[in-house]
Amino acid sequence: MSTLKLEREFSAAPETVFAYITQAENVEQWWGPEGMGITDQKLDLSEPGPWTSTMVNAEGGLHKMSGVVTEVDPPNSVEFTWGWHDENDQRGPESLVRLEVKPNSTGGTKFLLTHSGLADDESARNHGKGWGSALNKLDRMAN
Repeated sequence: MSTLKLEREFSAAPETVFAYITQAENVEQWWGPEGMGITDQKLDLSEPGPWTSTMVNAEGGLHKMSGVVTEVDPPNSVEFTWGWHDENDQRGPESLVRLEVKPNSTGGTKFLLTHSGLADDESARNHGKGWGSALNKLDRMAN
């Protein structure tokens, strides 16, 4: 199993960043890699319970994922399970995503994403590309 860790610094306050990463109307603005849309989503990460999202690429290809929000500790962290669905809508292996928000020394936010339980290093690299691109969109919201 492999673990991916990404860090970012944002100028927005931790409470603001926490709202961006958990409230459905905000999550929908940054979720998924740049150039991909989302549809059929239930992306409220502000309270425990199920979530689901389908990303749509430029060619119309669908990429569905789902999970359960397992822990919410405002304004510090949120944790949720993650699983991709195949073309028959069968959910594959489960991994775990944790988003952490902490004050930094400039009055802004230090953000840490940890995605653990990934199949191997290649899977971690691929998820790193996707998460990195999504976090570029979050950068534009929080800076």
